Amino acid sequence: MERFAYEDPGVPDLRGGGRYLWWLVTRQPGRSAAGAVLATIWLVLIALTPYLLSRAIDDGLEPGDRVALAGWSAALLGLGVFNAVVGVLRHRTMTKVRMDANFRSVKLVVGQATRLGAGLSRQTGTGEVVTIGVGDVLTISGALTVVGPGVGSVAAYVVVAGLLLSVSPPLAAVVLIGIPVIVVLIGPLMGRLRGTETEYRELQGTLTARIGDLAGGLRVLNGLGGKGLFADAFRRDSRLLRDQGYRVGAVTSWLQALGVGLPTMFLAVVTWLAARLAAQGTLTVGELVSVYGYAAVLVGPVAFFVECGYQISRGVVAARRVVRFLALEPLISDGSSGDSAAHLSLDAPAEPAVLHDPQSGVRVVPGALTALVGARPAESAAVVDRLGRYTESAATWGGVRLDAIALPRIRERVLVADHEADLFAGTLRELLAGRPDLDGADDAAVGRAVHAAVADDIVLGLPDGLDSAVDAQGRSLSGGQRQRVRLARALLADPEVLLAVEPTSALDAHTEAAVAARLRAARRGRTTLVTSTSPLVLDQVDTVYYLVDGEVAAVGGHRELLDREPGYRALVARDADPDGGEAGKTGARDAQEPEGAVR
Repeated sequence: MERFAYEDPGVPDLRGGGRYLWWLVTRQPGRSAAGAVLATIWLVLIALTPYLLSRAIDDGLEPGDRVALAGWSAALLGLGVFNAVVGVLRHRTMTKVRMDANFRSVKLVVGQATRLGAGLSRQTGTGEVVTIGVGDVLTISGALTVVGPGVGSVAAYVVVAGLLLSVSPPLAAVVLIGIPVIVVLIGPLMGRLRGTETEYRELQGTLTARIGDLAGGLRVLNGLGGKGLFADAFRRDSRLLRDQGYRVGAVTSWLQALGVGLPTMFLAVVTWLAARLAAQGTLTVGELVSVYGYAAVLVGPVAFFVECGYQISRGVVAARRVVRFLALEPLISDGSSGDSAAHLSLDAPAEPAVLHDPQSGVRVVPGALTALVGARPAESAAVVDRLGRYTESAATWGGVRLDAIALPRIRERVLVADHEADLFAGTLRELLAGRPDLDGADDAAVGRAVHAAVADDIVLGLPDGLDSAVDAQGRSLSGGQRQRVRLARALLADPEVLLAVEPTSALDAHTEAAVAARLRAARRGRTTLVTSTSPLVLDQVDTVYYLVDGEVAAVGGHRELLDREPGYRALVARDADPDGGEAGKTGARDAQEPEGAVR
């Protein structure tokens, strides 16, 4: 594809589906104009064919003039060859028009998904994004057919009407009135199609999201006994989608039937009238043939009218969904607008500094290993979101509000390691690298990160070690293995501040104890915060913040809080024996680690 497909797609017009389609056309004015001109020439030359045929009959065949017959026949042949070349150029040009719209829309959608970042999954479903990227973008590009054959059909209609006017004004009047009548008859079906297509797309997005949920959480559903419940819901949604598909198909079939049937009936009427005029001596034999040819040629433009209307109707529906997605705003400001713009001069602290969340009272001290403990994991995760600036808050870093610091500066130094972060398909080495700047990490650094995450057995168990292929979302790995790969990835990145959400929740007790000890060693001297309720992890941290209703209720060491905070003791020691071991942990947790969105 040409280089334009990978350049800046531009700023789209998001005022509606129709405006977005027009914006795609105006992004390639030269190519769109060329497509319209070539399609016009192509269809007009097709419309001229009956005229040449009539001249060959009247001037050559009927009077027996072989020279005239040969001349008009040669003209017909030349016109056919030339028009074939024009047809090839038209098709190539229109393919480029559609592909430009396709790539431009894809780049906009992918760019928007990247821009939304961690807020993507909170504002729209996975199925919606997949449906837009796979189906809607193709539908939009198909709608640009109107740029070529649509314009050419109008020109061909005008030319044929003019030729018929020179032959018989009554026939020209029938054509001029008949074609608009056909369009009017088909018009209501276009509106009906737009409505049914919109409902179909919405249901399709819902079902696609459910498929993703089932695929990603099948092991969890099996463990909880909920597979049957979700399967029933999937079957119900499938039936709804099927029924709506039937409705769309019914409208589409009527459109296609009328698009072929009405022009054919129109052709029959015109032919009958022309035959009567010929029988009365008003038309010559050649003119009769030409009238039949003109009417037959008109079937093509009328069919294009119907097809363009069909494609535009579907394209507007798809474009509305794309526009709705592109209009979403990130949950947090990137520091380029709003109140934050006034603070762009403020930079991140030059040295390691305290991260403070006033809403909860949590203070993450530089160089220490800190833990958040709460009965509701969502409350601990909310604190991490604020400290990592994944939601707007009054959190500060070294006394400077996070929302006053340019977001890229925060992302460079603060890493939120979510235990549900995505794992893309690729080799294990690529999964561990995570970022382009880490692709060249040496084996020693990778080995240290793998060892710290107690993931050596994963590497040894794969046929090609670090170069072994891993499925998307790590589905070829167990839940515990995926969690350790995510932790190894975070440790290899070696951020100044690491905020880890439940980094050991899917591990058995033995592995968890090893991870906790090695995590402390690997992050010595670096700022680290973990959320956990495991005594094995908490026994390794410097400071524990005990949260109640999202606010700090107590601060201290793990054993100190066990002694003086009954609520804390009940929360973290519920499965512990008197010697401090854990009896309740089993490998079953390894099968309960969900999949989610990357941050």
